[in-house]
Amino acid sequence: MLTLLLVASGVFGYLGWMLGDANISTSGYVAMALGVVSSLFVGIGLMTLIFYSSRKGYDEPALLIEEPGADRDHVQKTSQENGT
Repeated sequence: MLTLLLVASGVFGYLGWMLGDANISTSGYVAMALGVVSSLFVGIGLMTLIFYSSRKGYDEPALLIEEPGADRDHVQKTSQENGT
């Protein structure tokens, strides 16, 4: 199935390339350049955030931090009384 999709995209690309009479104005080239540059900025920014969050430990699983001096038996009894 993927091979068929690859062949179809290749044929479509070849036919588009051989079309020939497609004139692109200066504003079209400017718009294309701005689209490429903005896509690069978004991609680089997102990859930077991924690496930053991984290095700072934001991707680690959450840990339960108990309050110092909390009575653990009291918390368990209260939760059993409430049915949770």
